[in-house]
Amino acid sequence: MANIKSAKKRVLVNEAKTAQNRMLKTGLKTVLKKAEVAIETNAADKDEAVRLAVKKIDQACAKGILKKNTASRKKSKLVLKANKANA
Repeated sequence: MANIKSAKKRVLVNEAKTAQNRMLKTGLKTVLKKAEVAIETNAADKDEAVRLAVKKIDQACAKGILKKNTASRKKSKLVLKANKANA
């Protein structure tokens, strides 16, 4: 354990930020899975699920959870699947 007060604070802050990032990542994964299931089962609310997933991806990108290109790739794949299911 750290001896210096500022180092102790850094440990606490890092733990808090790690917990926050973990929460955001799991929320993102959940929304993505729901959108995938909605697309595969051809649910009535699949467009809404895809819209929510894209919004969540953008939020994760803005907070630095995902890199810009990763977010773009995930959105592209999701929208392509949705468009293919609609066709």
